[in-house]
Amino acid sequence: MSKEPTKPVSKATPKTKQASPRRVVVRIGERSLRHRLADWVASPTLFWGALVLVLFVLASSTLTIWTRSQPLVAVGQIAGETRTSRVEFIAKDLQQTQRLKEDARQNIPRVYSADLPVLEDIRASLANLPRTLAGVSQFDKVDRSIRVRFGLSEEAFAVLNSMPDDEASSDQWQRHVEELDAILRRRPMMDRQSWQRATQEGRNSQIELRYGPEIEQIADPQRISRDDAINIENREQIKDEINRIVRIAGFTEPVASIVRQRLLQDPRPTFSADTTATIAAQSEAAELILPVRRTITVGQRLYARGDILEQTTLKLANQEIREFHAQGNLTRRVLRWVSIVGLIGAVVLGLSGYLAMFSTKIARRPARFAWLSLLMLVAVFSASLLVAYDPRLLWLGSLTAVVLVAVLVCVAYDQRTALVVSSIVAFLIALALKLDIGMVIVMLIGIGSAVVQLREIRERRTLIRMSIITAGALCIGTLFNQLIMLPTVGAGGTAISGSVITASAHSLIAGLLVGGIALFILPFIEKVFDITTGMTLIELRDPKQPILRELQQRAPGTYNHSLNVASIAESAAESIGADALLTYVGCLYHDIGKMNKPDYFIENQSGGLNKHDKLNPAMSLLVIIGHVKDGMEMANEHSLPKVLRHFIEAHHGTTLVEYFYRRAREQAEHADEERTAEQILQETAEQLPDEINYRYPGPRPRTKEVAITMLSDAVESATRTLAEPTPARIDALVRTLANKRMSDGQFDECDLTFRELNTICESITKSVASIYHGRIRYASTSEDEKSKEADDHGKQTTSEKIA
Repeated sequence: MSKEPTKPVSKATPKTKQASPRRVVVRIGERSLRHRLADWVASPTLFWGALVLVLFVLASSTLTIWTRSQPLVAVGQIAGETRTSRVEFIAKDLQQTQRLKEDARQNIPRVYSADLPVLEDIRASLANLPRTLAGVSQFDKVDRSIRVRFGLSEEAFAVLNSMPDDEASSDQWQRHVEELDAILRRRPMMDRQSWQRATQEGRNSQIELRYGPEIEQIADPQRISRDDAINIENREQIKDEINRIVRIAGFTEPVASIVRQRLLQDPRPTFSADTTATIAAQSEAAELILPVRRTITVGQRLYARGDILEQTTLKLANQEIREFHAQGNLTRRVLRWVSIVGLIGAVVLGLSGYLAMFSTKIARRPARFAWLSLLMLVAVFSASLLVAYDPRLLWLGSLTAVVLVAVLVCVAYDQRTALVVSSIVAFLIALALKLDIGMVIVMLIGIGSAVVQLREIRERRTLIRMSIITAGALCIGTLFNQLIMLPTVGAGGTAISGSVITASAHSLIAGLLVGGIALFILPFIEKVFDITTGMTLIELRDPKQPILRELQQRAPGTYNHSLNVASIAESAAESIGADALLTYVGCLYHDIGKMNKPDYFIENQSGGLNKHDKLNPAMSLLVIIGHVKDGMEMANEHSLPKVLRHFIEAHHGTTLVEYFYRRAREQAEHADEERTAEQILQETAEQLPDEINYRYPGPRPRTKEVAITMLSDAVESATRTLAEPTPARIDALVRTLANKRMSDGQFDECDLTFRELNTICESITKSVASIYHGRIRYASTSEDEKSKEADDHGKQTTSEKIA
């Protein structure tokens, strides 16, 4: 194989003369687009892929139509566009109706409830005063508290004591007291706060006095002028009003002074505001107001750009949406459905074509395409539902959904696929939520900021750094977008500043939220999408992993061999842009199956008799190829990722175990040298082992990383047989083994190109030459030289067994 081949090899035949001829088609270069599309159409996965696509289009279209029928604006937001009515309908004039209801509430008199114990105390104390003083002959013998309470003077005492003790005088006093009580029930005395409310609240010039349910069963509540209320904390007012009330009640001097003193001594409110009764009366009056209706014509403005939306305006906009859908005919509904379904279908069909051409590991497996479609649908659904529920969360809901899809797809597959898929999600969300081009640009900024930092995820702080940088980019992008898109007229400066700050804060939170969610659900994503992230690989490359520690203890030679292969293969993977970390970790685990029978492999033998010398070739073959099966069982037992299990099962592919195959043929040919030539030829032809029985079961490598491991493993083992591993000899050995694997069809399924294979050979040559570099040759005795030659011969013989 030349260093710079330009044409792929189309076929090759095995070099072994005794093997049955077979045609091996080697395809390393990429196939043409026409052939790839033809294979995809003919594959059984087309039906399932098409079914997933149709279901996704129908679900996302239904969600989009429902979301677009929602108002998507909230009370207090600044209107970004002017909205007019599309149909004529009759609507409640909520503002006028509310105004009339408020007028009715204000015209209801405020209700004040009587403090009946206070009124009764005043009445009873005055009614019983003559009887209390009737048995007292001298002023000094009157109880001091009574004298203070009534301001009783000797003159007034003498008048009361001189009153005739007959029924007429008693009835006259009681009539004056009852008249006073009646006046006090019509002239409420209140504290300062209640008096202020009585004279200021409402538009009605009256207040309503209530005396409790027992009295209201007999008589209706009274309404009086609010000017009749008395402020007990205003000394001048209460003194004048009490003098007038006492005079009207019929009391004369000096007895009138007793009554005045009783009312002015520590006055207490006789009425207080009844807020519950007032509100009930206002609500009852408002309920009696019939709704005011008006006709909304086509083209009439519902709200203008820059308006701060109110509750009444939002209700009117919602009614217009309902009327528009209710009055819409079947043709318009069908056209709307067809338009949205067709647009979404075209976009998703384009995405499917991209995946078929550039992301075949998704297109080849309908399950992965289904999971990807479900992820996209969940993102659109969550954003639409959140914004429909609370339009103030527009920035938080939409940006979180879009950027999270970008991060998850980038982790699961690659950056290019993440950019395309998340851009499609951004388009679907923008279509559902009626977003402007500025917000779509902000979404693309978030996608780019996240994806560019996720080329390789080897540490958790990579996701943390990504979320912080993405949050900053989203915040700045949103700030500029709001300053550009928000109207400069209509809304006040405070409202605009609040809107800008809120949107920027929500965008910042969205970026940080993406990192947190990604860290939380990353193990679930690995399981669902059947992937292995760099963080998992970093954990698996730790020498303290249980299975690697067991390999070190039970098969130290195999462990050292795996380390050498990993070092060689890692550099080769980096040289062609393959996953170097995956290649390194895969090489560490590719030979774990040798732990079961370590002494049967040359790297674990410390000299002495080779155990294969006591076995026939068939038994040795079972032991050699059995390490692949044993390795798969160990991988399943330790729950190694599927991608690493492929390194174990395919690092030998379907190659021939040449040493034991040749040994079996030699034994068959020399089984019985005493027979005649004709008998030997006939029986040998029947007993010669078949080549296919001495091959590894496979499968062949399906990824470039495993193909690199196969070649590195063979080179590392074969290089040990070289007496003088000079760079030229190593290069010749590497290219010989590469051509041999290629002509045997081992690279047919891994999409390697000739240019990449040539680069791999150069890298492996350089790495192996650095390991087996030249050393200074010292003088030695003839016995030492003979011993060294014997050792080299032994290494060559046993290495051929393993290769």
